[in-house]
Amino acid sequence: MFEKLNSRPADSLLALIKAFQADERTGKIDLGVGVYRDAMGRTPVMRAVKAAEQSLLDTQDSKKYLGPEGDLHFVRLLQPIVFGKSPTFGHRLVGIQTPGGSGALRLGAELIQTANPSAKVLLGMPSWPNHAPIFASARLAVKDYAFVDLALQHVKFDNVVNALSSAEEGDVVLLHGCCHNPTGIDFTMEQWLEITELLVARRLVPFIDLAYQGLGDGLEQDAAPTRMILDAVDEALIAYSCDKNFGLYRERVGALYVMTGNVDDIGKAESNMAALARVNWSMPPDHGAAVVRAILESPELSAMWRAELEEMCERVNGNRAALAAAAPDLAFISRQRGLFSNLTMSKETAVALRARHGIYMADSGRMNLAGMQPADVGAIVAALRAEGCLK
Repeated sequence: MFEKLNSRPADSLLALIKAFQADERTGKIDLGVGVYRDAMGRTPVMRAVKAAEQSLLDTQDSKKYLGPEGDLHFVRLLQPIVFGKSPTFGHRLVGIQTPGGSGALRLGAELIQTANPSAKVLLGMPSWPNHAPIFASARLAVKDYAFVDLALQHVKFDNVVNALSSAEEGDVVLLHGCCHNPTGIDFTMEQWLEITELLVARRLVPFIDLAYQGLGDGLEQDAAPTRMILDAVDEALIAYSCDKNFGLYRERVGALYVMTGNVDDIGKAESNMAALARVNWSMPPDHGAAVVRAILESPELSAMWRAELEEMCERVNGNRAALAAAAPDLAFISRQRGLFSNLTMSKETAVALRARHGIYMADSGRMNLAGMQPADVGAIVAALRAEGCLK
């Protein structure tokens, strides 16, 4: 059987990690892997997480199975963070715990395929590399369009409008809720409003990937576009990740929320989500969701977490400001949000940056601003200039 398999190319990001680790130069800089790093270059366990884990260690009295729905108290406690305290659509909202944001995206894709297998998924490019494969693996047709001009570092909004205007009723539109991966270029609120109006007029279904809430302009500001859309449309899906804003990368903590057109459809959506989860991972892992639940249950731990998240956000935006100030050609970086920016470069240039300068970033030109230190600015700018990326 296995003789019939063809080898797949190695994951480029994993190869980048190994190459960085093998590099013995002391001045090397890792802008590749999409994780937050502090001023010491570490990806620390947040203090609120440590305290919550200690509480669980002291009080948790069972490791019995969760159901396919996971920890529903975690799902409910997360809702005010994402949707606000009293959302007008709250009575039409149902959620389920998933293994990370990727699990939420895959479960949502399979739910779409079950409900409307002929739906196309509109995907603005460039996007997170796993978006298209997730929907394709769920046997959904993906229709992509150019979302941004990397040379000019701005949204091709006419392309967005044209893509949505030509979509058919019931088609799904994948939207990054904030902190766009890989470009860092988010829509303005005026553009979000026009997108919302198109979603309503064309009767399209938004699928919002909200993986970086709190790492752009703050928890409330980063949720504003999602809340505006959900206030207006009939149906929607929201894939949420706690990996970044709680620093729980390896615990794989996420949730899928579905907003139905009416209350009568809630039970049907919930039963299908549970059934699809059952055949995918049976029951989700408990620990990470239990940590988030313990934090959100405690006013003290919640306050600690929010303060830590604000520090992380300020650090990332500070890195952006420092790099933007160092070279006029990089001024756009200060206007972007989240961990990433995406420079225009060839794969050969990215390879040269690694080989000649020890600057590690993805072959696409995506770089993780949370991976650098302010002291790295000079070396990064010099390397980019030496390889012709800057004037």
